[in-house]
Amino acid sequence: MTMQPVFQQALGPAWDRLGDVVRRHYTMRPFSNDHVCVRGTMDEVWHAPWAALLMPFGRLFGALVPHQGKEVPMEVHYRCRPENATLYWDRVFRFPGRPPFHFRSHMEHDAAHGSEVTEYVRFGIGMRLAVSAEEGALVFRDLGYVWRIAGLRIPLPLGLFMGTAYVGERPDPADADRFTMKMLLRHRWFGDVFRYGGRFHLGPRTGSQ
Repeated sequence: MTMQPVFQQALGPAWDRLGDVVRRHYTMRPFSNDHVCVRGTMDEVWHAPWAALLMPFGRLFGALVPHQGKEVPMEVHYRCRPENATLYWDRVFRFPGRPPFHFRSHMEHDAAHGSEVTEYVRFGIGMRLAVSAEEGALVFRDLGYVWRIAGLRIPLPLGLFMGTAYVGERPDPADADRFTMKMLLRHRWFGDVFRYGGRFHLGPRTGSQ
């Protein structure tokens, strides 16, 4: 049983190449009740007009943000649980005039998969992600989708419809407690499908020490 944070397990020695605010952001111990919250503003939350066709499936699996806007307040809660080594995410988008929208997922790392993690949403649907440290940033690149059922991970060709994902979190050189993030889902033929990005302030980690 390891007590290293999920992304430290995935990155190995490259963990030390992350910017300080990014390391502090994800220094959360498996098998604990650690919790971190970041708050900030999304400069833009956008999706292509035709992506509305994907929204019913996104709502079913809890994987897509159905609204659009600029300067959208947002907070993200990251939690660990004492009973497992999983990292839980709850992204809360606050679009004006609408109830808060929650995008919940969890991430797992298997030592057999090296620098790869899998982010799962409802019903065992997951996205495989390659994790890297690049000039202080934590970067995730899409390796494809899977469906976990009965102990198996079955590849799914969702990239044919959804495109491939890129996510990057970079330290803000002007403020030691701030970072920026960018998420882009791009289809090889149809261009950008979803994108959002913004700037965040890192709050303190809570949990028993």
